[in-house]
Amino acid sequence: MHITRKSKAEIAKMRSAGRIVAEVLALLEEELRPGVSTSELDRLAERHIRASNGIPSFLNYLGGRRYDARDPHAYPASTCISIDDEIVHGIPGDREIRAGQIVSVDVGVIYDGWHGDGARSFICAGEAAATPAAAALVQATRLGLMAGIAAAIPGSRIGHISAAVEDVALAGGYGIVRHYVGHGIGTSMHEDPQVPNFRSRSNGIELVPGICLAIEPMFTLGSELTRTLDDGWTVVTSDGSPAAHFEHTIVVTANGPQILTTVL
Repeated sequence: MHITRKSKAEIAKMRSAGRIVAEVLALLEEELRPGVSTSELDRLAERHIRASNGIPSFLNYLGGRRYDARDPHAYPASTCISIDDEIVHGIPGDREIRAGQIVSVDVGVIYDGWHGDGARSFICAGEAAATPAAAALVQATRLGLMAGIAAAIPGSRIGHISAAVEDVALAGGYGIVRHYVGHGIGTSMHEDPQVPNFRSRSNGIELVPGICLAIEPMFTLGSELTRTLDDGWTVVTSDGSPAAHFEHTIVVTANGPQILTTVL
């Protein structure tokens, strides 16, 4: 496992990438309404990313550090937009979003060679349009993210982040997606270490200033089991239950965690 501590100059570039991520998520929240298509939202996102001198880090992605626009298996869009039982990696297309649906938007940006990665789950037309259970799921997943971030302090370990996220899910009786986890981030979108959203046998590495992580809980109203659709990307709950997904890129500092995917 190779863990890199980022310098102040490198973190500044990641903060610039993260700011674009946050701007895109805010923009799509404003544009989210009944009848809008997921491809419309994706086009708005790409336009803003490129106007901000960023590169969409999902477009033509194959995994690892591999990109190839000619490969039919490469990811075909600039964002992942996942609806209701879709957990992650939903491909934008012609479908129109309906009031009350959970819409999880994942955005990645490269700025001057450095990555930012963030996600939020929205409810189309607001919480009043959703079932109480769906609204509570979205709020709990957001709280799981914030609990995980709060645990990312120097001297702590990856497992303490995992435990903090898991405790929020357990308290609400939610399923925790285990097949997909958070990760390190820097010049590559996915770096060591992995950041599970649940306790495991090992507490993992010690956190020290300069480590950058993408923490991303995924909770469900039912089973933790998943399956991938025939498009090769879209991951759904195996039992059709709704899911929610939140993510921030953070850096561990001597004074505690700092969120990089913010407009502040």
